[in-house]
Amino acid sequence: MKYPNHLLQIIDVLKFFPGVGGKTAERYAFDLLEWSPSHLERLTQAIKEIPNKLKSCSECSALISETDCPYCTEERQSTGNICVIASKRDLFSIEQTGEYDGLYHVLGGLLSPLEGIGPEAIALQLLRDRILNYRLSEVVIALDSTLEGDATALYIKEELSDLSVNFSRIAFGVPMGSSLDYVDGGTLARAFSGRRQF
Repeated sequence: MKYPNHLLQIIDVLKFFPGVGGKTAERYAFDLLEWSPSHLERLTQAIKEIPNKLKSCSECSALISETDCPYCTEERQSTGNICVIASKRDLFSIEQTGEYDGLYHVLGGLLSPLEGIGPEAIALQLLRDRILNYRLSEVVIALDSTLEGDATALYIKEELSDLSVNFSRIAFGVPMGSSLDYVDGGTLARAFSGRRQF
């Protein structure tokens, strides 16, 4: 038995979300059928307003809702640090820690030749310009500990090696509160290689 055409359209649209396959999209679509018209209207309105209410900062590419970017202030510039991240979402994860108060630079992705994402996709010239313009002293690389993340971090360091700036990378290793029994070999190896004086 075939679903009604409009339900099929909803299922098709929901499959655009990352990690949502056919079965999950069907479940979400049937769940939406149970929503009240007012809840559906709120969802529709919120989605419609995305282009007007959410913007990318022209300098750091952070997700902002106003004209002035709260992550590009003079106070943040004065720290001398810039944190390189892959996605807009990463910024909010770092901000939640309260451990970093410098500038950000959102790459918008990681180098991945298999997916056709090359150096031209990560706006490295803009990062170089910001380092020089603000006379920054440290580039903190906060990219995933994956093949793509490691390759991107190495590429950035090599391409900007002519600048008089220090490079650091966020530490990787054993998660807080975890038992060594449950830590995989790669994570444990990274924890040993990144160990510090105690």
